[in-house]
Amino acid sequence: MKAPHGEPLVCQVCGEIKPKSELILAAAVRNSVGAEIRKSVPEWSERGYICKRDLSRFRNQYIQSVLELDRGEITSLEKEVLDSLRHHETLASNINVEFDENMSFGEHLADNVALFGGSWKFILFFSGVLLLWIGINSAFLASKPFDPYPYILLNLVLSCLAAIQAPIIMMSQNRRESKDRLRAEHDYKVNLKSELEIRQLHEKVDHLLVRQWERLVEIQQIQIELMDEIVKTRECLDQE
Repeated sequence: MKAPHGEPLVCQVCGEIKPKSELILAAAVRNSVGAEIRKSVPEWSERGYICKRDLSRFRNQYIQSVLELDRGEITSLEKEVLDSLRHHETLASNINVEFDENMSFGEHLADNVALFGGSWKFILFFSGVLLLWIGINSAFLASKPFDPYPYILLNLVLSCLAAIQAPIIMMSQNRRESKDRLRAEHDYKVNLKSELEIRQLHEKVDHLLVRQWERLVEIQQIQIELMDEIVKTRECLDQE
């Protein structure tokens, strides 16, 4: 069906008359997506056209059905990826900056304690404190040491330090594990969207190839018509 202005055509799905620039030839649509369209539009034909809006909707439906078939159920992450595809949004972001902005004072303190406790500065500093403690109680205060051998007070201090330092380091490790988990989820979403975008690019390339073949066929038909006209003209001249 054609209209007079700009030769618009009819979309097989929505039934609206649109210009050819907003339509895609049904033959250029992938068979898998075409099967998805045929579920809702039984009269779907490869000789007709479909508008870009409806094609995008059915592509998303096909991708969703593929994900459900592979995993049984779409997760919240996959729904977020589908929504970003539908609204043409960007998923890539800096997880480190977003995660650090939401850190509390206690989490910052735990990270700093864990960073200092796992460095050579802490080892050298604490070794110096131990040697100083032992030296003071063994040499300078040999007559009246405040912590005589076997340094029971020192053992108590070390035990208290280990009891406090261990959970603080575990807090920092748990926070880093949460950060790594968020980074892994973010990488999964970006990779999944990239894969789906590549699929859609393949469909667009196929559409461009089909359009090129259509133009080549039209050019060949015009050339054949011109050759026929030339032959007829020569025949007329020969007869004269």
